[in-house]
Amino acid sequence: MQKYGVNELRRMFLEFFESKDHLAMKSFSLVPHNDNSLLLINAGMAPLKPYFTGQEIPPRRRVCTCQKCIRTGDIENIGKTARHGTFFEMLGNFSFGDYFKTESLHWSWEFLTQVVGLDPDRLYPSIYLDDEEAFKIWNEEIGVPAERIFRFGREDNFWEHGAGPCGPCSEIYYDRGEKYGCGKPDCTVGCECDRYIEVWNNVFSQFENDGHGNYTELAQKNIDTGMGLERLAVVVQDVDSLFTIDTNKALLDRVCQLAGKEYQKDYETDVSLRIVTDHIKSCTFMISDGIMPSNEGRGYVLRRLLRRAARHGRKLGIEGKFLANLSDTVIALSKDGYPELEEKKEFILNVISKEEEQFNKTIDQGLGILAEMISDMEKKEEKNEDKKDGRYLRREFSYSKFQQTMVLPDNVEKDKIEAKVENGVLSISIPKRTEEEAKMAEKVIEIK
Repeated sequence: MQKYGVNELRRMFLEFFESKDHLAMKSFSLVPHNDNSLLLINAGMAPLKPYFTGQEIPPRRRVCTCQKCIRTGDIENIGKTARHGTFFEMLGNFSFGDYFKTESLHWSWEFLTQVVGLDPDRLYPSIYLDDEEAFKIWNEEIGVPAERIFRFGREDNFWEHGAGPCGPCSEIYYDRGEKYGCGKPDCTVGCECDRYIEVWNNVFSQFENDGHGNYTELAQKNIDTGMGLERLAVVVQDVDSLFTIDTNKALLDRVCQLAGKEYQKDYETDVSLRIVTDHIKSCTFMISDGIMPSNEGRGYVLRRLLRRAARHGRKLGIEGKFLANLSDTVIALSKDGYPELEEKKEFILNVISKEEEQFNKTIDQGLGILAEMISDMEKKEEKNEDKKDGRYLRREFSYSKFQQTMVLPDNVEKDKIEAKVENGVLSISIPKRTEEEAKMAEKVIEIK
């Protein structure tokens, strides 16, 4: 199997479905259009909802897209594992009352096995429990043995969100081999380990849910499929995570170069490397779509991502401003699929540079105050003869424009000083020594 790059796979997918009479549409903006239910586009079909609901007429009954998406619901997990990322691209082919299950499943199989070159014997379809139509297509028409077709229940293989169109779905899993498995004798499709990875999901919108559990057959049935581009690249390139596919690896290598660090040598270092790599990519695309840093809405999401990236850059030892430099790398790696990044390059880099500069001033001011307070406590501690009291108190510094965990100076003994942020409040825990110190700890400092 040839190890195609991310940009190649994107192009191959769109060209394949153009050959099947689909209109290849440009990715929609990350800013939802006439949809107040979303802060940011977080799924490939999200911008197409008006076509599915009949609010708008699609430009063609068959379309395909590679949609840029951002999900920040699990932002605290970003970096901690190699599975999570805020930015991703979703490949999808869609039918609005045109073709249905037969074409959708045949084309999925054709693209994966004949175009991409995945081994058919390592592909495992799943279907909804009683979807006999899908089973017959997989088994009798495509030729997948019955024992390799898995039946799952409503939670896994039936797509619905309250009232409205809904239906069963059929996923395609790829067996990456024992080296990615958990080693358990019963490891198979559906296991939580990384061996069997879901590559593609075909959703068959064939029912109407009235909101009370009653289902009627839709006169116009639709197809909605989704395949994560980065996940497909992980499979095709046979790498261990989304951070080691070609484009993300090139960006991560640039972060390593600036920091003078090696990836996969130290866990805490890896966390920061992955956070910076992921966040600067999201920020670059968000700014390209006109989102500006602010203290509310999607602007706050952008500001939080930028400042989190800047903070972890400091933890890695990167000095001075560096995020615009990395954004330039993102643009170079992604402009093949998103030429607007190159067109808006100057604007994007300028926004990032100014926000990072503002943040650096805020964090430097905060660190100065923190160091001064710690120094005062240490001086008072030297005069205190009672060294046995191990109780802790909490100091709280409120930051009006800063809601991220601060970076403690290198000279702070971490076994004596602890810091964390909750709801924009930085809490510093140090040994309690005297009443005077306890009163001092209640002081609140506002950083404007």
